[in-house]
Amino acid sequence: MRLERRKNKIFKVLEQRQPDLTVVMENIHDPHNVSAMLRSADAVGIHEVNLIYTTAKYPKIGSKSSSSANKWIARRKYPSVTECYAQLRNEGFQILATRLDEKARQLYDFDLTKPTAFVFGNEHAGVTDEAADLADATVYIPMMGMIQSLNVSVACAVTIYEALRQRVRKGYYDNPRFEEQVLEKLKVEWLMK
Repeated sequence: MRLERRKNKIFKVLEQRQPDLTVVMENIHDPHNVSAMLRSADAVGIHEVNLIYTTAKYPKIGSKSSSSANKWIARRKYPSVTECYAQLRNEGFQILATRLDEKARQLYDFDLTKPTAFVFGNEHAGVTDEAADLADATVYIPMMGMIQSLNVSVACAVTIYEALRQRVRKGYYDNPRFEEQVLEKLKVEWLMK
């Protein structure tokens, strides 16, 4: 009975995964932030995230802070912004870098039911100029307080939950988004985890 419940949960989660929604983490150093971002990605149904590390090594991710979300989220690593963006564009993603600059538009102005990759920069400097300049647009979360920034993991959660809201309204979580062959392969792989 327990195995059947696990199998049913795995199948339901995979059938709600959003292969056309992703997160790009650029030089995020704090493993707690990476873990929290993975946990939010899992909660929203993101299947895979992208990691760009040009100034530091990939951080060790603790299983406690991510509740083992790293087990369920695929990760692709890139040595540069250009390589990551080229791959995402080849897959049809719009690339939205999170940054408060003069060209940035509110998160809520975008259609996030399109294939979308959100770029989040490191805890101190934010996204690099290169990541912002090469993105399709820069976006920001409107804030009404004195402080004009959120912790990167919080900003990630707020941002991708707006994508979830838009996608729920369009029924994106009602039917599997993966092609049937891919979905069946993933089911077998996940049952082995």
